[in-house]
Amino acid sequence: MARRDREARRFRLEVEGKVATVTLDRPARKNPLTFDSYAELRDFFRDLRTDPDIKAVVLTGAEENFCSGGDVHEIIGPLTERDLPGLLAFTRMTGDLVVAMRRCPQPVIAAVDGVCAGAGAILAMASDIRFGTARSRVAFLFTRVGLAGCDMGACAILPRIVGQGRAAELLFTGRAMEGEEAERWGFFNRLVEPSALLAEARAFARQLADGPTFAHGITKTQLHQEWAMGIEEAVEAEAQAQAICMATRDFRRAYEAFVAKRRPRFEGD
Repeated sequence: MARRDREARRFRLEVEGKVATVTLDRPARKNPLTFDSYAELRDFFRDLRTDPDIKAVVLTGAEENFCSGGDVHEIIGPLTERDLPGLLAFTRMTGDLVVAMRRCPQPVIAAVDGVCAGAGAILAMASDIRFGTARSRVAFLFTRVGLAGCDMGACAILPRIVGQGRAAELLFTGRAMEGEEAERWGFFNRLVEPSALLAEARAFARQLADGPTFAHGITKTQLHQEWAMGIEEAVEAEAQAQAICMATRDFRRAYEAFVAKRRPRFEGD
């Protein structure tokens, strides 16, 4: 498929077929975030909700690191000079990035190598699928800078990935999880050799993008919404969601392909 590049000021964006790859691209500083890159990432994921072409996203970092978190000089230093309303405006904006990632219908696959710390760990956590490497180090290190571990939804999302006790340990101590531990604890779906990491994440994203993408969006929505539901409410919500999927052309395409003993070709409608 032809590759086309879309303009992005503070991260690199490549779109190949139905898959977008977002690369945090400040390798000299291990790809930290700035005020502007937070906002631009938020806007990118918000815009995905109405993008008919992109069906899956790979999120990664340049040159052997994922993301070192908020830039010490460009974010943390200026934050020490803000008043409380200014600080709250910042923390709400960063939280809006996580909300945008969770609300976009496209599956987001994080390809994590090297440093994945602070807000970088949050970006990986907020993704739907995480591929890592043995040499990656994931740290929710907010307590190391005198902050609470409850940043950008970490106390809601991380326990659902690794369990309450493990999440508490990581958020209280700020210590790093090595790659093998992160896989064993369920943070990483799989470990990949560094040289193959991006290729495997993209291949997985293409697999999802070639599937019933309308139904994938429903799955992502239900995974998100059912956190706060009781079992009866969840069963009813899934009954309604599945009935909607049964009304799609993709559902009929799958049936017709099964009858014809061929592989279905989904189109996302």
